[in-house]
Amino acid sequence: MSGRSYRGMSAEERLAERRERLLSAAYTLYSDPGFPDTTIERLCASARISNRAFYECFSGRDELMQAVYDRCVQETLQSVSKSIEQAPDTLIDRIRAGITGYVTFVTEDRRRARIMHLEVRRAGDCLITSRQRAVTAFTRMIESNITDLPDAVKANRHLLALSMIGALQELLIEWVVADEAPAIDHLISTATHVFYRSFVT
Repeated sequence: MSGRSYRGMSAEERLAERRERLLSAAYTLYSDPGFPDTTIERLCASARISNRAFYECFSGRDELMQAVYDRCVQETLQSVSKSIEQAPDTLIDRIRAGITGYVTFVTEDRRRARIMHLEVRRAGDCLITSRQRAVTAFTRMIESNITDLPDAVKANRHLLALSMIGALQELLIEWVVADEAPAIDHLISTATHVFYRSFVT
């Protein structure tokens, strides 16, 4: 690729700018109408680039979906980590802060919630690896914050963290697909109750 500048931008800067436009277009279109119904042509039209320019940025719809999903996950991890760091250093406070941080951040933009909890499944095999990396990252975060479990809790900490992730995912799917979405504070209070009761036996 030529390194000559065009309109004050280098070739690398133009490529990065097109990539960001595609990510922005995919963030909206992959959430509605959804990944299966979004064509490359539609993505290009929304991003205002040519099909040729698309393939200079991504190998196809699958790689673009991976990039969008991975960015959503990284942004969520950063937000949740910050929420936990700012919480009082007790088990229940860390649990409540982590849940509140996760649910609030994911649901403040419905596109993020749909991509992370619904379209990730509709995308199928192309996101298996990305989804497993995300589960691993969230599991490690949970495990590192439940080191002070009560002695009466005999559950394997890793399996307990996985079960917490599964419960949250189902609550968020319900919020995304329900005709009457449950209130955010109800999601938070329900998840907090379930998680904390798992620790207090």
